[in-house]
Amino acid sequence: MGALSLARVALACAAFGLLVPPWYGLEAGFAGWPGGEAAPLAVLLGGGAVWWLWPVPLILLACAPTLLGRRAERQVLIACGAGAIGWVFLQGWAIGLPGTVWSIAAAFVGDASQPALGWGATFLLTGAVGLLAAGLAAQGRFGGDAFVSFLVVGSAALLILFVFAPLLTILSAAAVEDGELAPGALVGRLAAPEAWSLACVAGSLGCGVVWNTLALATLTGVLSTLLGLAFALLAARANLRLNGAFRALAILPLITPPFVVSLSLIVLFGRTGIVTEALSALLGIPRSRWIYGMPGVLLAQLLAFTPIAFMLLEGAVRQIAPSLEEAASTMGARRFTVFRTVTWPLLRPGLAAAFLLGFVESLSDFGNPLVLGGDFDVLATRIFFAIAGARHDPGRAAALALLLLGLTFGAFALQTAWLGKRRYVTVTGKGDAGAPTPLPRGLAIVCGAVAFPWMAFTAIVYAIIMLGAFVHDIGRSDMTFTWRHYITAFEVEWFQGLVFRGAAWDSLFTTIEVAAISAPLTAGLGILLAWLLARQTFPGRRTLEFMAMLSFAIPGTVVGVSYIMAFNVPPLELTGTALILVICFVFRNLPVGVRGGIAALAQIDRSLDEASATMGGGAVATLRRVILPLMRPAIIAALAYSFVHAMTAVSAVIFLVSARHNLATVYIVGRVEAGEIALAIAYSSVLILIMLVVVLGIDKVIGRAQIGRRVPAAQMQPAPVPVTA
Repeated sequence: MGALSLARVALACAAFGLLVPPWYGLEAGFAGWPGGEAAPLAVLLGGGAVWWLWPVPLILLACAPTLLGRRAERQVLIACGAGAIGWVFLQGWAIGLPGTVWSIAAAFVGDASQPALGWGATFLLTGAVGLLAAGLAAQGRFGGDAFVSFLVVGSAALLILFVFAPLLTILSAAAVEDGELAPGALVGRLAAPEAWSLACVAGSLGCGVVWNTLALATLTGVLSTLLGLAFALLAARANLRLNGAFRALAILPLITPPFVVSLSLIVLFGRTGIVTEALSALLGIPRSRWIYGMPGVLLAQLLAFTPIAFMLLEGAVRQIAPSLEEAASTMGARRFTVFRTVTWPLLRPGLAAAFLLGFVESLSDFGNPLVLGGDFDVLATRIFFAIAGARHDPGRAAALALLLLGLTFGAFALQTAWLGKRRYVTVTGKGDAGAPTPLPRGLAIVCGAVAFPWMAFTAIVYAIIMLGAFVHDIGRSDMTFTWRHYITAFEVEWFQGLVFRGAAWDSLFTTIEVAAISAPLTAGLGILLAWLLARQTFPGRRTLEFMAMLSFAIPGTVVGVSYIMAFNVPPLELTGTALILVICFVFRNLPVGVRGGIAALAQIDRSLDEASATMGGGAVATLRRVILPLMRPAIIAALAYSFVHAMTAVSAVIFLVSARHNLATVYIVGRVEAGEIALAIAYSSVLILIMLVVVLGIDKVIGRAQIGRRVPAAQMQPAPVPVTA
């Protein structure tokens, strides 16, 4: 697509935004289109009450003459695109719903007011971005390819708007008090005793929430890494026949809502739990509430995150070239010496990745501390209650979110420092057909003593989840079979048609709808960004990659608070709508699609792109006909990940749901807080079943996308000779 063609399409999009959809409001969707009295031009012509919008169509009209010629005037297009974007946001920030926000604007418009931007503004801004991209392409930027230019400019605009701007909002909100900038308030909030107190060292009082969070995350990271390593060594080096069981337990946490494990632990070890009752009856051990606090939260997080560490470390173990270990053995080293001097050092990147994942996941975990925390507070739950509690204090929540973000970035920095600049390459272009060195006998016994009891315990926990939905009250040992919980949640009647009377249907339908919308958007944007970052060279590519991956380092609680603060007032007022849930999921899960796409593109030779270009194919044709068909597994994997995480997320969206748009995980948390644990377990089992069907279906689709291989001649069987009478 040429720059002139893009400019014409962009101007048509902007004109559509001015003529058809309503300028204000997004929640109504497509209802009421065409906009009638709410259309932008109708608003402008309606008595001049909003005359500050008039510069927008005038700016666009200024670039119309250049599009009638045969050459795009790059300076005019850049000025028109940037001018329209700048004016729309400036007037939106200056004039809000309560009245004029900026004093300088009050001198011109008086005490004016206007709602948040709507679909008309959205189409107009999209067209303005297209004009800006066309102008840059006409300047020769991005290789003169208008399609690449539009992708880069559009992606950068979306990332700035929905990743960088919310983060900047939460950074600034921590230093604001009574609407005024107050650096002293920021220092006081960051240094508050609730965050840094060490009273637990000297007495019986609790420690500060930062120390609680740091201790929990460190223990979770270390222990989940060690447990995952034991599983990985057994699976990769011990020649066991239990890989199927390992895989089953590895996939379960990926499709389980983050707090469901906590419910099972309460059923087992709560004050009236199965194990607690048995220990009290058989051994006279008094009932206690030990499961509520750091031990219970740590146990729940280990159950949830250990299988993920196993998946990472198993891949790291299998990537170690056997020739390196064989060389050490040839030189006389015993098995344990080979493991200590060769295998263990080469595992450092995998160990660092597993620890970092466990650490960061523990920091961002909200559901398990909420259910099992008791008096043990962490930053994620304290941030939630600062926003949703009786003391609504956004500034305090923002300061706590900054502390949580600091711990996350600190973990990334420590991982980089630990790995250093050493090289860990073991897979090269040379063949390596050696056999991996078996585990030392003593190490195999230790790994088995750790892994097998843990695997059995994990199986019991998930069995409780499945069983608890079909009995009256498993927590009180009332094991009478019943369908009551499912009927309460998912009752269906026939009354002149199918009627969904169950209490959980609304949240389930909303969750599936939001996940089904956000998953393809996440996968599509992630794959396009991966293609830009891996196949295109342009100024600012590293910056764009950093912005795309930034949300991976931001805990979900911080994301939720930042969205509340950034999109609670005009010009972009999205709070309470279904759209903010979709946007949150898209940009929260985007890094996985980007990284998966980059990894897939690394396996596709650039010569295919060059061949397409030689035959006259542009960027669009190459992407559509060559790249995307070869990236089908990566696309489907991104779809699966995005759908599952949209179905199970709670830490970010618990701040963003509303009575009209509730989600399944938030509904389950509400049932837990109301003491309806059996109903929560029943609902969770339905979610697990839905996601298991989706994941297995996607896995089956991916399995069909195989590259053909020729069978070696030595392995070929001779064709049967027909026998004739």
